Amino acid sequence: MPAQIYASPPFDHAKADVILRSSDNVDFRVFRLFLSLSSSLFETLFDLPQPSEEDLTDAETKDGLPVISISEDSRTLDALLRFCYPCTLTENPSLNCFTDVIKVLEAARKYSLDEVENTIRKTLFNPAILEDNPLRCFAIARQARMQEETILSARYSLRTPLVPDWFAEIEMTTSTDLLALLAYHQKCGKAAQTLKLSYSWIEGHYQSRAAAPWIFGENSGHYCSCPKSTTIRLFGQNHLVWWEEFMEATFQTLKERPCAQTVHEAVERTIEEVRRRNCATCSPNIATVMKPFADLFAKKVEDLVSEASSLPLSG
Repeated sequence: MPAQIYASPPFDHAKADVILRSSDNVDFRVFRLFLSLSSSLFETLFDLPQPSEEDLTDAETKDGLPVISISEDSRTLDALLRFCYPCTLTENPSLNCFTDVIKVLEAARKYSLDEVENTIRKTLFNPAILEDNPLRCFAIARQARMQEETILSARYSLRTPLVPDWFAEIEMTTSTDLLALLAYHQKCGKAAQTLKLSYSWIEGHYQSRAAAPWIFGENSGHYCSCPKSTTIRLFGQNHLVWWEEFMEATFQTLKERPCAQTVHEAVERTIEEVRRRNCATCSPNIATVMKPFADLFAKKVEDLVSEASSLPLSG
């Protein structure tokens, strides 16, 4: 058997009264009292009759303390125990990885750490995890009937395609909940499309054509040779074709991903495309003018999505 090593503080305390050994052979010197107060299951475990001295073996004790082998790995066990210990001895761990959170959540459920389980669930719903795992977070929040977290993760799911790929927690979600999420996603996508019906929101923001000359290929009184649209829709003037193409492509993507991120990603692509044109009028200041426009566009999308119907879930 590989040699055991002690965990980091505070789980290496000299006065601890029991050792928990992780699956990867890391020994945690802990105090029964802290764990017993956190969970009746731990209390029962520690109350089990201990073997007599003549029955003890090297594998059952270490430094005169009983050793209890735990199926969790040291990373998971370390995080779980920090939730159980008083705040004067250690702070709750920072869990920014979805896999870590799930492992600790499962361990908390296994050892009947109800309060810890509720705390861990809430750590799922921070931007770092939600951005990469919105559907998985949705499934967990929905199963736990966490209303605010369900809505929050549904909102983050708008950054993913309308029809999601398979994800590990999909079996935790009912068909009714998945259909409700899809209906919500589709509703938000349709809401964002209303910006396409009229560009009055752009005219209202800039007030005059002179405030947004770049849309028409003008810079300091000079016009570029970039192609102009044949459709007059903005301040009664023909705008640039590349700008119209940007708007059309963005609205198309917003059907699938109705969120601010879609707009900002589209603007970054357009900035690169315009720069490659090497137009003396458009290229030099394209980032300067398009990024503020992206902020305007993205805010309008977010406002409309916020006004869309709430997530149609019951219970």
